[in-house]
Amino acid sequence: MSFGFLGIQFGFALQNANVSRIFETLGASKDALPILWLAAPVTGLLVQPIVGYYSDRTWNKLGRRRPFFLAGAILASFALIVMPNSPTLWIAAGTLWLMDGSINISMEPFRAFVGDKLPDDQRTKGFAMQSFFIGTGAVIASMLPYIFTNWFGVSNTAPEGIIPDSVRYSFYIGAAAFLGAVIYTIVKTKEYPPEDMEAFLAEKAEKKGVFSGLKEAFLGIFSMPKTMKQLAFVQFFSWFALFAMWIYTTSGVTSHIYGTDDTTSALYNEGADWVGVLFAIYNGVAAIFAFILPVFAKLTNRKITHLVCLFAGGIGLISIFYITDPAMLFLPMIGVGIAWSSILSMPYAMLAGALPANKMGYYMGVFNFFIVIPQIVAASILGYLLKTFFGNDSIYALIIGGVAMFLAGLLTLLVKDTD
Repeated sequence: MSFGFLGIQFGFALQNANVSRIFETLGASKDALPILWLAAPVTGLLVQPIVGYYSDRTWNKLGRRRPFFLAGAILASFALIVMPNSPTLWIAAGTLWLMDGSINISMEPFRAFVGDKLPDDQRTKGFAMQSFFIGTGAVIASMLPYIFTNWFGVSNTAPEGIIPDSVRYSFYIGAAAFLGAVIYTIVKTKEYPPEDMEAFLAEKAEKKGVFSGLKEAFLGIFSMPKTMKQLAFVQFFSWFALFAMWIYTTSGVTSHIYGTDDTTSALYNEGADWVGVLFAIYNGVAAIFAFILPVFAKLTNRKITHLVCLFAGGIGLISIFYITDPAMLFLPMIGVGIAWSSILSMPYAMLAGALPANKMGYYMGVFNFFIVIPQIVAASILGYLLKTFFGNDSIYALIIGGVAMFLAGLLTLLVKDTD
């Protein structure tokens, strides 16, 4: 059921670890990076609630959610092949829009898929299993450029404006893994038709058309269950922190620890490759910790579990500022990985019990507003904050992210977690 997430995370991990590197290679300045990254949250804002709305109202030979898995996988695999071959910055930015939108088409129904098929007492385990496959896929994908360079001797440097071969080959592998893993889930799982097909068809006929879907999706933000409203604030600060990390870890580590901003230098590309390894480490920790989360949640509760994990992530992000030896950067990534594992599972486990079954996909889509809105806010203000108050030093974005993680953890205590 969750194996497709292995492939989806190949796409996300390659994007998160390498897109800033690609943008800088094609001439982007540090303060322009957040604006270029706006593609990711904006496409999520538009795509996820609409896909959730329509997947609730879909039934055909492939089922309800699986048609969206397949369509997104085909488009995303195409974008992954195009991205590292972008000749100019504007083409790379446009490809990011396509890639992120396509990944969202596949990813959003996977959340509802688990909610559809599992009873409440298995949902924590179900979403934790998604965390495991997400972490596993991201470990492999994040390390691919490093593996190609250090194991197979593929060049990780290139002339100005050209993406290194190690990055290009990694994206090709990612495209194949994305499509293959999603097809495996489609072939190996079964969906069941609505219990009352006449009522389902009547509801589908009553509200049809893209405009109707858009309208209801965005109005849903004003009719959320109480638990969902409380979790919205937790999600806001959690994903603000993650977005700051994804945008600025490469430039923060290469400038603050390796001491270079020259994207054509061997030292910069060594640091950028190492960031890929660090991202693999935090995702590996997330995959392992996914098995601990249900046990920890059973001993305490889901709120305390999420609070502790987010605090671990906040400590990890802030501590990067104080490290001078690149080899020691694996330590902060342990904390980040613990937080990432919980972010991918605990909020959804708390939310699923508060949602009506016939609108699971719709509300999961609306809930993702609070993943993409903080990313839009981060993209809008982080460049300005760094340039105005921190001398355009990227490392301070990671400190801001750490503080946001702490706030998210404290807000978790206000969530009403009921089934």
